[in-house]
Amino acid sequence: MKPPFRRLSMMMLLQYAVWGVWLPILTRYLQAPLESGGLGFTPSQVGWIAGLGGSIGALTAPWIAGQFADRYFPTQKFLACLLLIGGVAKIITAYQTSFGAWLVLSAVYSVAYMPTLALSNSMAFAHLDDANRQFPFVRVWGTIGWILASWLFPLFWLLTDIRLQAMPPFYTGTEVAGVTGRLGDALIVSGVLSILYALYCLTLPHTPPKRDAVQALAFKKAFGLLRRRSFLVLVLASLPIAIIHQIYFIQTGPFFGDVLGLQDSQIGPAMTIGQFAEIAVMMLTGWMLSKLGFRWVITLGALAYCVRYAIFASAAELPTGFVVSSQLLHGLCYACFFAAAFIYVDRIADADIRNSAQTVFGIIILGLGPVLSSTFLSWLSGVLPESQYAIDYSGLWWVCSLVGLGTAVFVALFFRDETMEQA
Repeated sequence: MKPPFRRLSMMMLLQYAVWGVWLPILTRYLQAPLESGGLGFTPSQVGWIAGLGGSIGALTAPWIAGQFADRYFPTQKFLACLLLIGGVAKIITAYQTSFGAWLVLSAVYSVAYMPTLALSNSMAFAHLDDANRQFPFVRVWGTIGWILASWLFPLFWLLTDIRLQAMPPFYTGTEVAGVTGRLGDALIVSGVLSILYALYCLTLPHTPPKRDAVQALAFKKAFGLLRRRSFLVLVLASLPIAIIHQIYFIQTGPFFGDVLGLQDSQIGPAMTIGQFAEIAVMMLTGWMLSKLGFRWVITLGALAYCVRYAIFASAAELPTGFVVSSQLLHGLCYACFFAAAFIYVDRIADADIRNSAQTVFGIIILGLGPVLSSTFLSWLSGVLPESQYAIDYSGLWWVCSLVGLGTAVFVALFFRDETMEQA
């Protein structure tokens, strides 16, 4: 492969390592009691930190990455600037203990980091000779980066006397003293990685601004897709899935620690089982779409959410290894629902608004979804029975499972592939 391919692959690895090193274990650190080294936040507070912070970044990303970065600055330099800001914000956050400070800094970080997801993609597309063929091989290094970061941090910082075991995540060891408090150090690692990544961006191929970028009217036309039945049904189905998808990242870490008894050092690696499955299923997504069509592939994705959460809800009656391994369903959840949905949006949109249509769909899913998830989680915390844990996990996962089932039925009944009708 050409040197740009290797440099772009390293870019993707760093892009998602910055994220993967802290996200899987963040909630465990935030919800753990003060006496064990955590911050003692409630599930509702954690929901607002993860939900509101992420949604603000998703809502501002299109204008920062598209309407601002593309027009005035070389992509590699603007990417470096955003990563530098995000890295500093993440390091500062590591030393905060109040809910207010975490909420504000999480929003600041999200505004800086979320646009880098789009910018790194645009960098790759701009410099690959055959983007349709080569981009998946570049993007997969992002998932590898997430997995490496989630595994290496606990191996080097949270454990001693490391040894292999049969149950996922396939290793164990003796946890260091104050291990729960050390989870917060992942934020510092992420900040340092982000700063190093910013410096690396300055070595990437020059990507000049596009002063003739898509006009704002493209967004107006893209929102007009809501008049199409299939797009409206897809949006209505995606919102509840986005909510329970966000809850997975908010509450699975504490659930693994409190209910399943996983060590704090094992939570991050255990959650990467989903990323391994994601790589495998993504390679089959095109084949499944050709055999089953969008309607049934998306329905299958929603059913995978239903089954995974039903397994989580039944954890008391199931072997721990089986519950942890059920994250293999994450591959079906993400690839069959979200990846297929984004592909469908690209198919149904006119050529002149495809980028804007993806952005509009992303705003709805990544912007509204996290906000609604925090509200939904806060409401559930109040109505579910009292538990020895921060929340009644069995009740939480059963509700999420029913949401997945209801969404699957909704898609199966009401979604029709309009691209097939056009063909």
